[in-house]
Amino acid sequence: MKVESRKVSDSRVETVHIVRPNHLNAAGRLFGGMLMQWIDEVAALVAKRHTHTNVTTASVDNLSFLKGAYPGDSVVIIGQLVYVGRTSMDIKVDSYVESMDGTRTLINHAYLTVVALDQNDHPIPVPRLELTTEDEAVEWEEAKRRRELRKSL
Repeated sequence: MKVESRKVSDSRVETVHIVRPNHLNAAGRLFGGMLMQWIDEVAALVAKRHTHTNVTTASVDNLSFLKGAYPGDSVVIIGQLVYVGRTSMDIKVDSYVESMDGTRTLINHAYLTVVALDQNDHPIPVPRLELTTEDEAVEWEEAKRRRELRKSL
């Protein structure tokens, strides 16, 4: 039986949000919890595109808030697979503020682990990941190191 596989580019997701008044914290910046929700949604979409099944977030390895976003800012969120295990996937999600001229400034960097589920919410095997670029291979190796670190804790 042939093991199914897909490319990183097959499941890449990019979303755009406008920071509105209801997204703000008391300091007048984008509420971190709102950004976390958007990041989790992007990671789930990446995983669903790869597996064609339901998924659930298992963990967030890293969530680094680098800069704020403000009312009216366009926030671009890009997610892509960096590693697949037997039933889980590691997904890198980067968030940017995009200026009117298209320049993007990184505001958040996150890694999430998402698990594929069957109709009874039990983990199921996921398709393999085809790495087609050197950057994808580097991300794969970095994800392996993060997974080993998680296991050692």
